[in-house]
Amino acid sequence: MLLGIDIGTSSSKGVAVSESGEIVAIETRPHETSRPAPGWFEHDPDSVWWDDTCDLIRRLLAATERTSVGAVCISGIGPCALVTDERDRPLRPGILYGIDTRAAVEIAEIAREIDEASLREHAGNTPTTQSVGPKLRWIARHDPDAWNAARRLYSASSFIVERLTGEYVMDHYTASASDPLYDLLTHDWWARGWGAAAARLEPPRLAWPGEIVGMVTPAAAAATGLSIGTPVLAGTIDAMADSYSVGCRDIGDTMVMYGSTLFLIEIVAHRINIPTLWSYGGRTAETYSLAAGMATSGLITNWFAGLVDRSIQDLVDEARTVSAGSRGLVLLPYFSGERTPLFDPQARGVWIGLTLSHDRAQLYRSILEGVAFGVRHNLEAMAAANARPRRLVAVGGGTRGDLWVQIVSDVAGLPQDVPGITVGASYGDARMAADACGVSTANWNPVATTIFPDPQTRDVYEALYDVYTRAYPLLRDDMHRLATLH
Repeated sequence: MLLGIDIGTSSSKGVAVSESGEIVAIETRPHETSRPAPGWFEHDPDSVWWDDTCDLIRRLLAATERTSVGAVCISGIGPCALVTDERDRPLRPGILYGIDTRAAVEIAEIAREIDEASLREHAGNTPTTQSVGPKLRWIARHDPDAWNAARRLYSASSFIVERLTGEYVMDHYTASASDPLYDLLTHDWWARGWGAAAARLEPPRLAWPGEIVGMVTPAAAAATGLSIGTPVLAGTIDAMADSYSVGCRDIGDTMVMYGSTLFLIEIVAHRINIPTLWSYGGRTAETYSLAAGMATSGLITNWFAGLVDRSIQDLVDEARTVSAGSRGLVLLPYFSGERTPLFDPQARGVWIGLTLSHDRAQLYRSILEGVAFGVRHNLEAMAAANARPRRLVAVGGGTRGDLWVQIVSDVAGLPQDVPGITVGASYGDARMAADACGVSTANWNPVATTIFPDPQTRDVYEALYDVYTRAYPLLRDDMHRLATLH
């Protein structure tokens, strides 16, 4: 049995998978994301990351009657900024990835101190809300007691690896996303970037996501029920594990992850530096990644469901009855700012075209369409970088029922493969664990269906996409003014 555990934004998921790729058991544990101030998103690493992991593993072992576990792989949200003391005790909550927008001042500082040419040559990106370095500076400035005691840096997956094995290690993909700390040229920590934001911290050992980096310790065995000595992989950020879960392994394969946020990863053969997207490392030393991410997608659908007191499934069923274009509604889905291709933490959500005759179903469908416009915006940025995706593969909770996937294909004008298993990162973790154990995964998770664009929707979506792309530049200044009024 191979175990995969993924720490998500609003829940964690675990799977036990057989050597043939069949899911034998699956468990989910919801958790709270703390939002103590506007633009802040935090997790307690012990009560969320570690407790979720222990609970999920114990439940999976019980469900599989404690079948022998070949290896365990952990993925999680990221890049995150968690600092610990010399005994690896967390000193404050972990600051989450790009949805946390608190470090705007520190982003600007690093961008002034390190010239853009050096940042792009080494880190691959200029600082944004996704970057770890500015968040470390924020901790140093606003929580000096924690910073003065800090000795080590973790993201979600690497923290769990340490808890399981005692090893201080981070995978190359997570490191490459932790701008400006990592050097894409050397596949190592970048001295200049590390010194600018993390000088007092000990750098983690680096490993590739699929490498075995340690064994389950007696203490971790007691906490999880795993056998002492069970191999543990380095793991990675959830988006990379999502990508591998659906078989993205060839150049041009592009994952579209429908989750709390929306993320795209295209596998590329060489580094591509473009201001509107992220340039990261790959799952292996032979590849790189061109990545894009929207700050909110499923977070908006959940927000709306709570607002109108309806289940997501009920809203999806209602939205199916609404024609393309939601009767002239366009949503700018910037409810927590926006990441790529705008890189604007002060962007705000806007509905355009509302009338008294619009109903709940039309509003919900317009949410799905607004996110789809954002996907197209990012795909066009990839094409502008001479990296037009060869194949789109859908994964994540938003694929259920195919409505959202169909809308994205209609808006983008591109087909999407949907594999039979779309549970996401935890399955990708199990797949990497199988590889590490020498189990062939070539036939795991074949494509179940392909969603093709509906040509009858083309004209309406072209018209609404034109509104979408023109609206943000016109409204940006007013969005920023409103952002200061929180």
